[in-house]
Amino acid sequence: MKEKENIRLTAGEMSALWTQYINDTLATCVNSYFLEKVEDEEVRPVVEWVLDTAKENISIMQELFRRNDFPIPIGFTEQDVNPQAPRLFSDTFFLMYLRHMSNIAMAASSAALGLVTRPDVVDFHKRILQKAVRLQDRTRDLMLKQGTYVRPPYISTPDKVGFVEKQHFLAGFFGNKRTLSSVEVSNLFLNVQSNAVGKVLITGFAQTAQDGEVREFFNKGKQLSQKYIDVFSSFLIKDNLPAPMSWDSAVSNTTRGIFSDKLMMYHVSAMIATGIGNFGMGIAASPRRDLGLKYASLIPEISLYAEDGAKIMIKHGWLEEPPLADDRDQLIKS
Repeated sequence: MKEKENIRLTAGEMSALWTQYINDTLATCVNSYFLEKVEDEEVRPVVEWVLDTAKENISIMQELFRRNDFPIPIGFTEQDVNPQAPRLFSDTFFLMYLRHMSNIAMAASSAALGLVTRPDVVDFHKRILQKAVRLQDRTRDLMLKQGTYVRPPYISTPDKVGFVEKQHFLAGFFGNKRTLSSVEVSNLFLNVQSNAVGKVLITGFAQTAQDGEVREFFNKGKQLSQKYIDVFSSFLIKDNLPAPMSWDSAVSNTTRGIFSDKLMMYHVSAMIATGIGNFGMGIAASPRRDLGLKYASLIPEISLYAEDGAKIMIKHGWLEEPPLADDRDQLIKS
């Protein structure tokens, strides 16, 4: 086993570990603030568990980096959060946010396990997946208990197994459109809900950002989130299906700085990347032409917004560089 752990890290292993390290340092900052502000004694243990898990992950990765002579990323530190700042979000939103983060962590760890091969790195990402599933269970169970969990819409159970017989199944622009499939409903619901969480988060960030350009960026993101909520909700409403509730009231009126602009910009950029992935899944799972085209039309817009964010981060020296492949042409020249 030890011999296998002496094998060089692949690009996939470097990427997964580097990204996980940045994300866990961010989670440490965010949840240290949440822990300072949480009032609900049922929510507090969940926040404590997430914070402890992130710190444990960081320790494991630091040891992995040291054994492989890999420079430990900077990520985010105590300088990026002020736990004593006023409350910005409600305890209900803390739970919703953590559940959303568990969704992202499950997807990321599953993807990593499809790429990594070294036993120690495989074991680490299995741990991440197990912790993410556990967080999903804890947040779901507590939200169900407290009556704050929003279920996807119900549709009728099919009477029989059937096969598509007409190309009308693909129609969407002219004539009568078929109703949404269960897969399409699920993806629409996911995109409404993720943008609702993103809108609350980015609204709070816009209120507390220190740099004017950053505030303007977040304000634009708030408007885009609402646009996407309206677009995806409209498809559900047309089929007489409920759209997820709004979380706007979860943000307080404080404008005091809580997180560094660097941390908030990275957090929003990471969530944009997840959103683009969700749009892509929506395209792949939506045979109805009007729905697939709507997803496709939104990807260039959100991609340009992501590029604007990257430019701001580069301008301020906030964008930490991931491991890069060797530039052979440059090495030859030098």
